[in-house]
Amino acid sequence: MALLVHVLACAFGLGSWVAVNGLWVELPLIVNTLPEGWELPSYLTVIIQLANLGPLLVTLMHKLCPGRLKERVVIYCILSIGVLSCVLLAFFWDKTTIVAGASRSTAFFIITFFLSLVDCTSSVTFLPFMMQLPAKYITTYFIGEGLSGFIPGVVALAQSVGIAKCVNSSQTAGNHTNGSLWSSHTEYLPPNFSTEVFFVLLAVMMCISLAAFAALNRLPRTFELSTENLVRDTVASVCSGLENPGAETDGEGVKHQGEGEAPSKPLSAGPKHSVYQMTFIYIMVVWVNCATNGLLPSVQTYSCMSYGSLAYHLSAALASVANPMACTIAMFFQNRSLVFLGGLAALGTGFGSYNMAMAAMSPCPLLQGSVAGEVIIVLSWLFFTGTLSYVKVMVGVILRDRSHSALVWCGAAQQMGSLVGSATMFPLVNVYGLFKSGDFCSTQCPS
Repeated sequence: MALLVHVLACAFGLGSWVAVNGLWVELPLIVNTLPEGWELPSYLTVIIQLANLGPLLVTLMHKLCPGRLKERVVIYCILSIGVLSCVLLAFFWDKTTIVAGASRSTAFFIITFFLSLVDCTSSVTFLPFMMQLPAKYITTYFIGEGLSGFIPGVVALAQSVGIAKCVNSSQTAGNHTNGSLWSSHTEYLPPNFSTEVFFVLLAVMMCISLAAFAALNRLPRTFELSTENLVRDTVASVCSGLENPGAETDGEGVKHQGEGEAPSKPLSAGPKHSVYQMTFIYIMVVWVNCATNGLLPSVQTYSCMSYGSLAYHLSAALASVANPMACTIAMFFQNRSLVFLGGLAALGTGFGSYNMAMAAMSPCPLLQGSVAGEVIIVLSWLFFTGTLSYVKVMVGVILRDRSHSALVWCGAAQQMGSLVGSATMFPLVNVYGLFKSGDFCSTQCPS
């Protein structure tokens, strides 16, 4: 029975962020089809931030009407919406409508909002439900949550998203058939399986999560914990936008596991931090979430596509894999030194600065057209995601040991950073057009 519960808990956690993570790793193929093109990621960052309406409403319901909101009903609803949205996405993701005289991906944006609403709301509903089970199953749940980022990345690698080649073509010059102009253009090779199949696979994973939740509800319970009192513990895990939210909760889940057997005891007394140290911690939370959830994801296309779709494909897929890997490392190798975390945040910021600089130089970044340039940009995105994901986990662990209110403020700081990053980049990309797109094969850059 214990093994079965572990499998069900892992499968349940899989549905937490698999849909949004799947969207991000599929973008290298989607941006070549939808009319928004390279601007598409900046739209997604804003849509995901708007979807935080879901966890906000759940939290307000618990505060204003304690005991009235049933987590199980909410979870059934959001998982069902997730399955339906993934199925609809498979059929309507490329359908466009004319808005203000321009072609827009209206269906894709609307369905993406509901998928984001599902995943964001899972942050304040899934964990309270899991806290009703013995503490040993919490870690298994977080493994499943990490897989929600890992599996889509692996599937995208197998799909070979957006691989392209340069093709020379000739055009007749005027009316002279013997005078031809040669030009090069990008031709995208078909992936191993289509975008529609990828979205159906996401729907299957959401169905697995829904079935696992239904099975967990039918298990005999030896004890119950009030989910009403647990909501405030999970406010800090409100969706942080583009990344797997396990980055904020994995470290905290370890603490829950240790305390689950004695919930009435106060939090373990961690090292006391001065006002200046706490200020530094919260500034670090704001900045890290601003960079990872708003600033850099909005321009990833500009940063990578100039090197070719393969570089973009690998950057998106490997970054999705790096996030849960960093969270797993943080569960077993914890370093709470503020000096170390500050240095790691600075290192991650350095990688992020390189990524932003390459986006600003698009369509002619450094080392364009060379293998070295492609390798560097992929590694830069990989280390940017990995280092800052570790910082977010460890900051959550530090604040979890301090107090519940510290976690609440941590959640507020995360959301503030994500919102500021998204709100800053959207007009820069879509209104002022500071970042330029180009064709990898036909763009002529100075040598």
